[in-house]
Amino acid sequence: MLWHKTSVITDVDIFFLLSIIFMDEERKFNLSVDIKEKKKSGTVLMTEGSIWKKLLIFSVPLILGNLLQQLYSTVDSIIVGNCVGKEALAAVGSTGSIVSLLIAFSQGASVGAGVIISQYMGAKRKDDVKRAVHTAMAIAVIIGLVLTVMGVFMSRLFLVWMQTPDNILDGASLYLQIYCGGLLFNVLYNMCAGIFNAAGNSKRPLLYLGAASVVNIALDLILIQGFGMGVEGAAIATDAIQLVSCVMAIIYMVRVNADYKLFIRQIKVHRDMAIRIIKVGLPTGIQNMVISFSNVLVQASVNSFGSDAVAGFGAYLKVDGFNILPVLSISMAVTTFVGQNYGANKPERVKKGMWTALGMGVVYTVITGLLRIGRALENLGPGSHSINDASGIVRSSSAVAACGETAMKYFCPFYFLLAIMNVLAGAVRGTGKSIPPMLILLFAMCIFRIFWIWLVVPLFPTIDGVYLLYPVSWVIGVVLMALYTWKGKWMPKIE
Repeated sequence: MLWHKTSVITDVDIFFLLSIIFMDEERKFNLSVDIKEKKKSGTVLMTEGSIWKKLLIFSVPLILGNLLQQLYSTVDSIIVGNCVGKEALAAVGSTGSIVSLLIAFSQGASVGAGVIISQYMGAKRKDDVKRAVHTAMAIAVIIGLVLTVMGVFMSRLFLVWMQTPDNILDGASLYLQIYCGGLLFNVLYNMCAGIFNAAGNSKRPLLYLGAASVVNIALDLILIQGFGMGVEGAAIATDAIQLVSCVMAIIYMVRVNADYKLFIRQIKVHRDMAIRIIKVGLPTGIQNMVISFSNVLVQASVNSFGSDAVAGFGAYLKVDGFNILPVLSISMAVTTFVGQNYGANKPERVKKGMWTALGMGVVYTVITGLLRIGRALENLGPGSHSINDASGIVRSSSAVAACGETAMKYFCPFYFLLAIMNVLAGAVRGTGKSIPPMLILLFAMCIFRIFWIWLVVPLFPTIDGVYLLYPVSWVIGVVLMALYTWKGKWMPKIE
């Protein structure tokens, strides 16, 4: 009897077991549908799974995209230098620091929006994601319009203030004015890219930059070589690719079936969300602007050594991007990773992600430093003694090449310091604590550099004195950033 009682299965038991089976099947079905939808929307959450794989998969498209951007910028220099001349190359190169200054604040806004959106996505707060996206786009429109007007009307004044050599002033002014005419598209695209990255969709910007690269090179050849337009042709080509990238990104956001879907009529500033974005983005924007301002001062110091120094330094900066941009990409990746995991209440995963990103950045910069990829600058721009090498590429004049080679010796061995500094800053910024990294980087990358230019460069009046400030400022930044990451309370209590 006892055995009989314990073995009886009633109708209720059968119903209960069947309900569990069917419930599990339903959950499996819903899970598979959810995964398919996530893949379709391009949304990738990094709150689960292998940390190094998540970071690597997310970082690679960012790195490739930035390298593509740098590649077509380098092609600009090659085409301008070979088809127009050394002075035109110097004219384009002399505007780089001003362009960085103009768009620095907008980049800070996109970082702020990306941090907030990534945290909401990690916490799965869909309504807040939607409001943050539309507020971010409204902020981008406002900033883009202001920068466009400012850039167009104040370009020549900036260049004169920077002591741009007279023989390249007109060309540089023309290039900068035309370039600034497309700043609105640049700002909007950067904001879209920041939103994509917050969602873990780093492949989408890569596609747009790939298309932009092809358009840019084609337009450069048509306008500069075909129609002989000079620096204005390079500026028009750049504006065109910014427009193309911006339109493609916005069309995708309007059509995508994801939490960050864009509704044009709903673009407006939600006050509470704007405050959150500005709270994180403003310190980063100020940091970018002030550091860019210090780079303007550095460029002014380089300008004082003549057009050969300007051309050589500007040419090397194109190559320099192949080292720096991947570092910045890894920093962006760890910011998104930290943001999502911080929002998902996973502090241990945040710290492990930071260490993993540090390893990735240091390994990359050590390898590229050893390869001394700065030698690629030999192919940038002709001088008065131009010759063709075996491959048919026109080499630069010895004076221009010497200035670039000197920069390479001061930069390449120390890029790993830049990687450490930026990855640590990116990790801290991902938690929403953007003020400490701002203060540290402002001191190392701006205040220190200003004092160096005022006090040290006059004692060593050579181009070497200007170049040396870069590795020295990186050392200071690494020490301060490491101390804060170690001792500072950058991981507040997670709610």
